[in-house]
Amino acid sequence: MGTPNDQAVLRAIFSPDTPFGDVPGLDLGEDQIEENQVADDDDIFPGDLLEQTKNLELQGVTAAESGNLSTALEKFSQAINLLPGRASAYNNRAQARRLQGDMAGALEDLDCAILLSRGQGQVACQSYVQRGLLFRLQGRDDDARSDFEKAAHLGSPFARRQLVLLNPYAALCNRMLTDMMRQLQGISEP
Repeated sequence: MGTPNDQAVLRAIFSPDTPFGDVPGLDLGEDQIEENQVADDDDIFPGDLLEQTKNLELQGVTAAESGNLSTALEKFSQAINLLPGRASAYNNRAQARRLQGDMAGALEDLDCAILLSRGQGQVACQSYVQRGLLFRLQGRDDDARSDFEKAAHLGSPFARRQLVLLNPYAALCNRMLTDMMRQLQGISEP
């Protein structure tokens, strides 16, 4: 299929909204991506409490999906009370708070999730993305960029796309290259 550099050029041409060279696994070795995606530190918690907490979170997610945000918040809060040192419930509660319009509460929960996860693993990745989106809504593009960079480093393709959207020059260059390639293809057609 070509070298990684060839793949990066083709991806830039056909996907102008992605960062140049953003080939999955290219900037991070495959082993590093897997390392960053490992399960969060659930093995440090007592098994019975962990199962109860996961069950409460599942109930909260189900409630949120059905539109019952007050029940979702209650379930996530119960999970936090059972295991206050586990990041996942804070991340989930942040989503429910955001859906209720409580941006300050959502940011507070995301800060806790990132702190508890030590900025590593899947929960940290999701929390950085969510917090970055909230920062964008608030017009805090520098803070958003920082969080998207951290999430991208943890393997989030969505965060990588957001970084391009925050960099109008990169997006413009990619669009110009795409337009040029389309014009060249049009000239060579009969």
